[in-house]
Amino acid sequence: MPYRVLVIDDETAIREAIRMTLEYEGYRVDEARSGQDGLDKASKVPYDAILLDIKMPVLDGIEVLDNLKEQRIGSPVVMVSGHGDVHTAVECTKRGAYDFLEKPLNRDKLLLTVRNAVRQRSLEEENTELKEKAEKEYQLVGESSLMKDLKSQIERAAPTKATVLITGESGTGKELVAREIHRRSSRANQSFIQVNCAAIPEELIESELFGHEKGSFTGAVRKQTGKFVAADGGTIFLDEIGDMSLRTQAKVLRVLQEGEVEPVGSATVVKVDVRVIAATNKDLTEEIRAGRFREDLYYRLNVIPIRTPPLRERKDDTAQLAQHFARLFAEEHNYHPKEFTPTALKALADAPWRGNVRELRNMIERLVIMVPADKIDITDLPAEFFRTPTDIISSAMRLSTLQEFKDEAEKAFIIAKLREHGWNVSKTAEAIDTPRSNLYKKIEQYNIKRESGGSMTADASAD
Repeated sequence: MPYRVLVIDDETAIREAIRMTLEYEGYRVDEARSGQDGLDKASKVPYDAILLDIKMPVLDGIEVLDNLKEQRIGSPVVMVSGHGDVHTAVECTKRGAYDFLEKPLNRDKLLLTVRNAVRQRSLEEENTELKEKAEKEYQLVGESSLMKDLKSQIERAAPTKATVLITGESGTGKELVAREIHRRSSRANQSFIQVNCAAIPEELIESELFGHEKGSFTGAVRKQTGKFVAADGGTIFLDEIGDMSLRTQAKVLRVLQEGEVEPVGSATVVKVDVRVIAATNKDLTEEIRAGRFREDLYYRLNVIPIRTPPLRERKDDTAQLAQHFARLFAEEHNYHPKEFTPTALKALADAPWRGNVRELRNMIERLVIMVPADKIDITDLPAEFFRTPTDIISSAMRLSTLQEFKDEAEKAFIIAKLREHGWNVSKTAEAIDTPRSNLYKKIEQYNIKRESGGSMTADASAD
C-alpha cells in the first residue's frame, strides 16, 4: 500500500509541483488549499506525512500545527517556509514539527525529507504495536487473594529506588513481576535489561555484565559495553542470581555499594545509576550456609523481598489465566478466539501444574493451535495431562501386590483414552486395539463413570 501524504498550501502551483514529484515516486498525495481544509482532511485520514506551508491566509501554518497537536494527530509534519521564514520554521520544530523545507523546493531534499518522515511514522507505529503486544504478553493475570497481595507489593515497591529480590518456583512469573515494577517506576521510559545468570558461561559473565576492553582476553577483538552500563538510568534484572559465582557476586556487590563498574581489562571505573532487581528459584539462605552465596550481597538485594506463589496455591486464577492465554495465542497465530467448557476449566484448575504458569501457557498454546473447534472441552486435553508416571508411582506406594498395581494402571489408562475419544466406547476400543465387548467389561469391572455428566456412547453414530 503506498504511503499517503497531505500537502497543505494556498498556492496551487506549489501543491501541484509537490504532488507530481511525490506521485512519480509512488506516493499517494492529497491536497488542501487552506489551513482549515487541511485540518478537516487530517482528522479523517491517518496520513504518513503532512507538508504544511507556514504563510497562509486566515489560518496560518503555525495555527494548523498547534491544532494538529491538540487533536493528537500523529502524522509527522514538515513545515514549508520562504527565505524569510526559516527562523519561524525552526521554532515550529520546537513545537512538534518533524522538519522543515525552504522554498524554492529542491527535489532531492523534498524526497529525502518525506522518505525520512514516513519512515519515522512507521517506526512509531511499530513501537506502539510492540508496546501494546508487550503489555498484553507481560501482564499479571489473576484476582485471587495471593495475586492481589502480590500486585499491592509491586505497587508499593515500584516508585522507590530500592533493590528487589523476587523468589519463587520456576514458571511462576518472576520476570513479569520485574517488568511490572520497572513499568510502574520513574524509570519506565529508560532501559529494562534482562540477564539470565544461569545461561551465561562463567568465563563470559563478567564481560557480559561489566563490559571489556579490546584485547583484554582471548577473543576480545573489540570493546564491549556491559549490561550495567547499557541499563544506566533504567533497570537491570538479574535472573537466576543464585547461579552466579562468588567472584562475580563480589563485583555486583560493588555496583550496589559504590554505583560503579570496572570493565574487564580496564583500570577506569564507570559510574552508573541502575536499579537492580534480582530473582532466583533457590533458597539463598541455604546457599549462604553452603558457602555458595555471599551473605552481604543477599542483604543488599533483599531490601524488598517479593515471593511469586506457585499456581497450585492460587487455583482460582487458573481459569482466568487459561482464557487470557487463549486470547493471546489466538491473536498471535491468527485463529478465531477459543473458549473453554466448564468441565475443561475445572480440570485445568485441579491439575498440579508442576511447571506452574509456564506449563499452563505452553499447554494453552498447543490447544489453541491443535483443537479445530471454537470450544475446548475436557476431551481435548492431552491424555498425559490426567495421569503422569509420577502419579502412578506415587499410588503404587500404597498398593500391596503387583496385580493391584496392574489394575490401577489399567484403569488409569482406560479413563485417559475414554477422555481422549470423547467417552465413545467404539472409538476407544479401536484406538487401544481391543474388542468393544472387552472394553465394556473393563469399564464395568473398574466402575468407570463419565465425569462430565451423561453416559458413554456405544458407537461413532451415537456422537
